[in-house]
Amino acid sequence: MTYDPATHSETADPATDSAIADSETAGELPVLPTDRHTGCPFDPPAALTALSDRPVRRLRYADGHVGRLVTGHAAARAVLADPRFSSRYELLHLPMPMEGAPGELPPAPVGDILGLDAPEHTRYRRLLAGRFTVRRMRQLTGRIERFTADCLDAMEQAGTTADLVEAFARPVPTLVICELLGVPYADRGRFLGLVEVIFDQAADAGARDEAYAGLLRYVGELVLAKRAEPTDDLLSDLASPGLDASGLSDEELAGIGGLLLAAGLDTTANMLGLGVFALLADPGQQAALRADPDLAGPAAEELLRYLSVADPLLRSALEDVEVEGELIRAGETVTVSVQAANRDPRRFPDPDRLDIRRRATGHLSFGHGPHQCLGQQLARVEMTVALPALFARFPALRLAVPPGEVPLRERSSIYGVVSLPVAWGEEAGEE
Repeated sequence: MTYDPATHSETADPATDSAIADSETAGELPVLPTDRHTGCPFDPPAALTALSDRPVRRLRYADGHVGRLVTGHAAARAVLADPRFSSRYELLHLPMPMEGAPGELPPAPVGDILGLDAPEHTRYRRLLAGRFTVRRMRQLTGRIERFTADCLDAMEQAGTTADLVEAFARPVPTLVICELLGVPYADRGRFLGLVEVIFDQAADAGARDEAYAGLLRYVGELVLAKRAEPTDDLLSDLASPGLDASGLSDEELAGIGGLLLAAGLDTTANMLGLGVFALLADPGQQAALRADPDLAGPAAEELLRYLSVADPLLRSALEDVEVEGELIRAGETVTVSVQAANRDPRRFPDPDRLDIRRRATGHLSFGHGPHQCLGQQLARVEMTVALPALFARFPALRLAVPPGEVPLRERSSIYGVVSLPVAWGEEAGEE
């Protein structure tokens, strides 16, 4: 069977249909589990783990569509790397219900490279990839160290308690992404709330659309300012007509800038907040990081694997494709569970244990294939700098509330903590 994305039509092959016939009805199929066990904030939903006995299985979607769920690490890599699976939003079905979501998703807005396939995606990707190299991101290390130290200074001066999200986990990546893009940090009040709504799956679709439009308006204003008076930053670089990025419209630049601002801020902020929570909940791992700062890099990779905050990833089969012995039909939406793939025991032994000495490379927290996260090296540098600096500055850092009272972002497409009350100093160590 083949799928024509232009007409949303399928050409049936009776022999193929017979080969993949299944006695299950849509009503008997599992839906994507999203509820985590109380007291297990770092683990995937138990029901998702139960579905991971097979790397690929059928899944019932929110609108009744019957597609696939991929939980195996090898199967996930295969789907994400295969151009026969599309990222175009208009071809996808949502695996979980979202308030006010349309029956059919619209195409990606201008500049949103996440919802494009080649050749459009390739064009944008080539313009951006050279600006997110390992070398360039490491050149930002000194600035990231300065931003981190400034946030830690402010925490120390404010007393012996803090909400780590507000005092550290959010400001550090906000400062970094503002520096990279050329966004005034003083404007953070204009865009932080918009970004939160954009990723809030519990918010009405109209509210999310309005927030996204507001973010684009803000970045659009910046683009016009950069066109008129360039500064030393990525947005100015992309807006400069003399560079290879020439030809990008104001609308394209606003879309690209809005995506980079939102994604670069929210994902890293939640990785820092949830990562600190995980380390505070595991004294042995926390002690290992304190004792050996050289473990900062492996710790960052292991936390990325263990927590998998950006989940799931969606693709649509453009033609019949066999993955791990399962035939995925043209037109089926495939939900790739990053959480499950990163806990696949065939790839990561004892996967449910946090071990910062583990060689966790190969995890899928940044995706895989042509859509692998552009900002992954920047996120790595931020985590590698920020985490050891935090624990070195506050050796007695601990949770200020019982772990079960830490509020979680359970209805956001980027998982994390809403707040993380912490304390330090002599008072924090007393019982």
